Amino acid sequence: MSTKVLVAMSGGVDSSVAAALLKEQGCLVTGITMCFSLPAGPSRKPRCCGPQGVEDAQRVARVLDIPHHVLSFKDALEREVIAPFCTEYLRGRTPNPCIWCNERLKFGLLLSTARAMGFDRLATGHYARIIERAGLCRLMKGADIHKDQSYFLFRLGQDQMRHLLFPLGGMTKPQIRDKARVLRLPVADKAESQEICFLPDDDYRSFIVNRAAGDDSLDSSLLKPGEIVNREGKVLGMHKGAAFYTIGQRGGLGIALGSPQYVIRIDPRANRIVVGPREQASARTFTATDIHWCADPVADGADVTVKIRYNHAGVPAKLHVDGQTMRTTCAEPVFAATPGQSAVWYRGDEVLGGGTIDAAASA
Repeated sequence: MSTKVLVAMSGGVDSSVAAALLKEQGCLVTGITMCFSLPAGPSRKPRCCGPQGVEDAQRVARVLDIPHHVLSFKDALEREVIAPFCTEYLRGRTPNPCIWCNERLKFGLLLSTARAMGFDRLATGHYARIIERAGLCRLMKGADIHKDQSYFLFRLGQDQMRHLLFPLGGMTKPQIRDKARVLRLPVADKAESQEICFLPDDDYRSFIVNRAAGDDSLDSSLLKPGEIVNREGKVLGMHKGAAFYTIGQRGGLGIALGSPQYVIRIDPRANRIVVGPREQASARTFTATDIHWCADPVADGADVTVKIRYNHAGVPAKLHVDGQTMRTTCAEPVFAATPGQSAVWYRGDEVLGGGTIDAAASA
């Protein structure tokens, strides 16, 4: 019996080729697009899950001759991603909403929907792989090291991975473009969306200001001007609102000290930002909470490679368990280990798990 697969189609080339490959493999493929009902930004750049994405996904489905559905996720996006995104920034932290979208929407609500509709698997166009070893599903990096998205998927668990397919995991982006052209898919040369989908033109500052102005439940104290200080507490200038800065930021400080200064800490209680030279924005050790393991938890003292942001190359490190907190000690200082961002631990190409960075110690 053919496998029934629901393919999440954003209207981009990756998910379109994923659907085409699965159909070629003999699967019974149905496409589905999550609609967030988002307004276009001033530049009207293409964004995943926007009106243009829905239209493009429908065009691809017609070419592939597969059924296609559109499902509204507007309320879920607001509840599970946008609201906590704003709250985190207004706490002086820097969240990663794409990780929440994967965890709570794509591989939470959408996967549950697929299973309730009688599909055997949910497939996406992510650049990652799932293999089975020693009776457990293992999340692996994608073959294309320039496009690997395993960092964003570290919150996947065993039950989820058993029902997922990543058809592009072993391919490179040029191969996917070539396949789309051979199939004459209308999105073969479509530009990629690089922005957070709900932020018009990636302007998170204006977005948060507008949200806070219309929501009395949000604490707007970090949107007000405050002091810029060094580690000794000396006032160096004034900032526009601590929520508008992130660890490691250099530009936009409005101070001139004769040497580059970086944000090294945000003090939300005092609405202060602390700045210093680059080495003070680096750390060998940081703690993480809200820990998740993809398969087995690792032992205390385990050797891993850690990435602290998507485009971070990763560094060797040791993990130390401290109750519900995981302390990561890196072999070399890492720049801008930022509270609210995710630390993801690898062993070779395998994603072991990760957590949310809570605090870092200066190098």
